[in-house]
Amino acid sequence: MISGQNVVLATVRNVTERHTVEAQLRQAQKMETIGNLTGGMAHDFNNMLGVIIGNLDLARPLIKDDDEVAELVQEAIEAALSGAELTRQLLAFARQQPLRPERIEVNELITNIVRLLRRTLGENIEITLDLAANLWPAVADPAQLEAGLTNPATNARDAMPQGGKLTIATANRHLDRDDAAAHVEAIPGKYAAIEVTDTGGGMTPEVVERIFEPFFTTKGPGKGTGLGLSMVFGFIKQSGGHISVYSEPGVGTTFRLYLPRAEPESTVAADTDAVAAPSGKGEIVLAVEDNPRLRRLVMRQLTELGYQPLEADGPAAALAMLETGKVELLFSDIVMPGPIDGIGLAQQAIERWPDLKIVLTSGFPGTKLDDQLGQSRAMVRLLGKPYRKEDLARVLNEALEG
Repeated sequence: MISGQNVVLATVRNVTERHTVEAQLRQAQKMETIGNLTGGMAHDFNNMLGVIIGNLDLARPLIKDDDEVAELVQEAIEAALSGAELTRQLLAFARQQPLRPERIEVNELITNIVRLLRRTLGENIEITLDLAANLWPAVADPAQLEAGLTNPATNARDAMPQGGKLTIATANRHLDRDDAAAHVEAIPGKYAAIEVTDTGGGMTPEVVERIFEPFFTTKGPGKGTGLGLSMVFGFIKQSGGHISVYSEPGVGTTFRLYLPRAEPESTVAADTDAVAAPSGKGEIVLAVEDNPRLRRLVMRQLTELGYQPLEADGPAAALAMLETGKVELLFSDIVMPGPIDGIGLAQQAIERWPDLKIVLTSGFPGTKLDDQLGQSRAMVRLLGKPYRKEDLARVLNEALEG
């Protein structure tokens, strides 16, 4: 009561921003969970493909005089390699693919890729470039960035069946704490930003919410795997960048890719393209693999490549065999059950036998090795699964000669 009158006191607070951030956090957590499940599935599938590809490689020389059987084996190898490409796409989404980042002049890369896009998208799609002058160089894998631009561009073509306009723009962007707070997982910093905008049919909010999920697609049966944008998402996140999408039905869609700015001291990664490698010279190689089928395959591969192979089914047995001092190279899987995995085995081996050569293999290549091995990372080589016999020969030779 104030001067005999009734008074109502009300407090109004806008919680829209809070609800938006909570929704973004739930989506980020869901994507992280899907990524973990996807990565685990890809790892198991890689092991199976490794057995298939490895044994087919070993069988091929045995039937070279039978053209019909040789053709069947080659068809099987190509099918298995296609399966390996599928696991690579899944690992890309799970942020566990091997990347080869280097300093990139983004405008130059876009100009080059647009030449291809003009032929791919067709004459009824008008491509316009709006490239910023003095754009910061970025750090990324150029091949993955080209794929990251091609995918939304081809999606834009599908969204504009009667033709339309595709605009690719670049700009320097500095995301401060407030900007990053508005987008879960975004990190404050300087970025070279790329915008890909189309005038297509756009997407509903429900579709936008799921657009980066693996196997989600709005296309008809047989017209898409649903892995394209999930690969782009994984690549950008693994590169330390950020990706967002804005769309309105009937208006169009804009994808924004933020790539970390390259520092002046950034250098181009060394070219490590596969080349023919000589066989071994009788060196003793200890193969550590808990999967019996893969272990048998590796033992035969090492023998055919000219090495003296020893085998262990886990880190404990491997350490006991390393005590003999006869092993010249340790070749171990990373993911193994028990308290010590392949990385832990490598750490102990480096501490006790600093001259030992080490090669690790896994379907989970990437930054995990850098994080856990630290300065010792330079002493360890990595071979991604599934691999061909010639890939194994090359990496083992590089390790022993290095």
